[in-house]
Amino acid sequence: MSSEDSGDDRLDPRLLALIGVVLLGGLLGILNSTMAAVATEELAGSLDASLSTVGWASTGFLLAVTATIPFTTWAVDRFGARRLWLVGLAIFLTGSLTAGLAWDVGSLIAFRTLQGFGAGLLDPLVLILLARAAGPHRAGRVMGLMGVVLSLGPVLGPVAGGAVLSGLSWRWMFLLSAPLGLLALVLAVRVLPSDAPASDGTSPGGTSPGGRLDVVGLALLGPGFAAVVLALSQTAERSTVTAWQALLPLALGAALLAGYGVHAARALRAAHDARRTPPLVDPRLFANRGFSASVTIMGLGGVANFAAFFALPFYYQQAHGHGVLAAGLLMSPVGLGGAVAMPLAGRLSDRVGARGLAIGGALLAAACALVFTRFDAGTHELWPVLAALALGLGMGCYSSPTMGSLYRALPAALVAQGSSVLYMLNQLGAALGIACVTLVMQTAPDAITGFHRVFWLVTAVLVLVLCTVPLLPGRPRASAVAAAGAARGAVSSGQSR
Repeated sequence: MSSEDSGDDRLDPRLLALIGVVLLGGLLGILNSTMAAVATEELAGSLDASLSTVGWASTGFLLAVTATIPFTTWAVDRFGARRLWLVGLAIFLTGSLTAGLAWDVGSLIAFRTLQGFGAGLLDPLVLILLARAAGPHRAGRVMGLMGVVLSLGPVLGPVAGGAVLSGLSWRWMFLLSAPLGLLALVLAVRVLPSDAPASDGTSPGGTSPGGRLDVVGLALLGPGFAAVVLALSQTAERSTVTAWQALLPLALGAALLAGYGVHAARALRAAHDARRTPPLVDPRLFANRGFSASVTIMGLGGVANFAAFFALPFYYQQAHGHGVLAAGLLMSPVGLGGAVAMPLAGRLSDRVGARGLAIGGALLAAACALVFTRFDAGTHELWPVLAALALGLGMGCYSSPTMGSLYRALPAALVAQGSSVLYMLNQLGAALGIACVTLVMQTAPDAITGFHRVFWLVTAVLVLVLCTVPLLPGRPRASAVAAAGAARGAVSSGQSR
């Protein structure tokens, strides 16, 4: 094997260190949000508040994350990725400490919302930092490593939360994030490379020449997505789509997003005017077929993934009588399967492309979801555990190749915008999946029927994923990979002289 090829196959130690530090920071938000989800009753009792009021501690976190993501699209190029990452970690760390010291439910909601603003900076930055560091020819394997965090975070969070609550106060769910956050901050200072902010001229992201922020776009896009997520959250909480608490934010969100579409179209028509600020996220991104297919698959994947994550503990608790901790452990094979499959599939997709792997993964996942519709209270627990492991493997086999293909389909200047769109649609898919599970379970005549209906829904969503996969980019062009290798070889040759 040539040196150029081996350079392609191996990740530089500095890149591995950067990946580790970035994934540690990204894991904080996922763990904290999923840990808090299992503590609602404990928080209600300790803070003398209703369950619906305490629920706003999680809802506020989620809304702050969603509303902050579009701002990150602009800020990453205006201030630099390293600086923004450190600020996000500092905000998250402050929110963790203050949430652990909250004195009543109002202060807890406020501090959890502060945490959400920090996570809203960190979450899309994980994608942006990794995509920029990896480059198109290594996007699959690096996104596969990120997939380990995405797969294990939603599983480890409830398990860790249950373990903390079984022996410690609820405050430690937030206080334990502080030392991890501090470690992530110290390591980031040492490992993340400096990058110059784009204060003059055209930013690397191509979003704001001269550093101008699309204020109107930010006021429409962030709150618009947050309102839709709130509508889905209220639908899940109230088990109906007709409650005004769900319909009002849904109508508001739809109006804001439609307004953003009109605003962005006007901005593009006036692109020749140097005084005009370009839109925060360029709608022309969706003219790229590979990009549109990738974000659609990841959005649908969010629906299927979170529907399965929420339905499986319900099955183990209702059909087999397990407690929260045991149910969380029994659902962990879904995350383990994804954690195993995503790095392998991502690495392989850099060589053979995304389509074949994604088709195989979606077929496996859909078949496993169909198998779950045959399980009942008399089914031995070994079979759902094995089916969950295979489901995770299938989802992992289409997720990381899809994410890698997205970054191969985008020029470097659009990585920040593409990452924000991907993360927002995945968040939207997750909220929709949770809302669907709640509605189906509440309207079903019994628990097992509801469980079956959820997995019929998951099967249908995965069939849609399968239908979208052929739109992904094909095999990576050998010429591009060879050119990258040749460039590195030329540099090495020049250095040796």
